Amino acid sequence: MLRPWISSVLAILLSITLSACTTATNQQPQAQITNNTAISNNSPHLATVRAKRVVTLSSLTTDIIYQLDKTKLVGITGSTLFKNDPSFQNFPRVSEGQSPPNLEKIVALKPDLVIGTAGFSNQVIQRLEQLGIRTLLTQVNSWESLEELTKKLAQLIDVNPQPLLDRYQGFLPDKVNQSPTTLLLVSIQPILSPNKNSWAGDLLEKFQAKNLATTLQGKSPIAGYVTLSAEKVIEANPEVILVVSPPGISPTSVLDAFKKEAFWQKLQATKNNRVYVFNYYGLVNPGSIDAIEQACGQLKKDLFNNS
Repeated sequence: MLRPWISSVLAILLSITLSACTTATNQQPQAQITNNTAISNNSPHLATVRAKRVVTLSSLTTDIIYQLDKTKLVGITGSTLFKNDPSFQNFPRVSEGQSPPNLEKIVALKPDLVIGTAGFSNQVIQRLEQLGIRTLLTQVNSWESLEELTKKLAQLIDVNPQPLLDRYQGFLPDKVNQSPTTLLLVSIQPILSPNKNSWAGDLLEKFQAKNLATTLQGKSPIAGYVTLSAEKVIEANPEVILVVSPPGISPTSVLDAFKKEAFWQKLQATKNNRVYVFNYYGLVNPGSIDAIEQACGQLKKDLFNNS
């Protein structure tokens, strides 16, 4: 079970990196990045659009549009997050799994706005722009960018974002009485942990957790993450360890893999039974509003005296 898990984690994280690298280093001619939201240059009047037919190419933007005004949603991406959710069963899917969005299906829905993810949707977005369809590329890697994206989407479909923004605030702790030293582990070979330049790292900061990866030195091909040695983990000796369970991998398999490592039993978090397993969606990849809410609820429970 260990080797498939390692491959799964690295594939997932590399996909996140490709998104960041595409927008940061391969400046696509059709997109301009501003405040973590890419707005198509070929849609100069995007700010004045009041979209009535929206197609979304990511699970997060699908959920945001649905929560803001589901009547504006005419097509969505296929996602395991919505597979068993009756709220999304009747929306046409324009993509499934890792397959790229189907251009013909999107065009057939006659959208006046298509929302993609920078680094993943660039090719189809560029083609849609050539067809005269307004588009928006998005990227969320912090709590602030989530709020800004919500405001932008609300503006584009002409609704008030405040109720949803207020809901977000309810996910965060009202008061933090303590800040345990925390290490979030998303992979074991190599040992990867997010710093503050990632969604996960930024979320830990919102809970005022002392994220040890923020100060630890390390190199990684994954943007927003550091690679740590076992010696570095022992030296840091976190009070709390959060372990991510990737999609399709059971929490038991994840923990069993870490328990086989020689350094594992030397840590105060393992000795004090303060190791917690989190879902990949919500903590590493925001995924959906419900996934974020669940991750925040678990952080409140696990970080602060289990209260």
